[in-house]
Amino acid sequence: MNEKELLERLKKRDSTAQKYLFDKYSALFYGICLRYAYTNDEAEDILQEGFLKIYMNIKKYSGSGSFEGWMKKIIINNAINYYHKDYKYRHYSDIKDIGDVADDIEVDEYDLSHEDLLKVIQELPPGYKQVFNLYAIEGYKHKDIADIMEISENTSKSQYHRAKKILVDKIHNLIAARENNIKNRLANN
Repeated sequence: MNEKELLERLKKRDSTAQKYLFDKYSALFYGICLRYAYTNDEAEDILQEGFLKIYMNIKKYSGSGSFEGWMKKIIINNAINYYHKDYKYRHYSDIKDIGDVADDIEVDEYDLSHEDLLKVIQELPPGYKQVFNLYAIEGYKHKDIADIMEISENTSKSQYHRAKKILVDKIHNLIAARENNIKNRLANN
């Protein structure tokens, strides 16, 4: 089924087309939801809600730009709104309060898996995680993040820098724990 036909069928609320769309994009979008959620159940809830919003708003898609990009934006906004409801992300602070942030680490040289990195990101406090995902992974600007999350631009910058510091520390701890495990195994052999 080509995209034009798919869109026409989706606009008519064709359940076969909806299932086709879900089957085609659910794995990709679930990965995005996992970055914003703390549990698999939360990620699944965010994904299901996101697809419902896509189905309900399909007539608003103008046809210009990427259809996948349009859907991805809905999924990301839904993930953010999931936390907006309970105001879990509100960690206000000013960018001036931040000390030196640890330098980035080259994660490639440490043989960290996708699961390792995802787990470390999921452990971030909610606001930090939202800002980190939007800025570092999705490529949003701090001004846009501030508008989306209804926080100041300085708070967005602050949360990003703090998230980065926490991630660097957690990655260093993960690497140190692995090195200690290897040393202990070698010492016991």
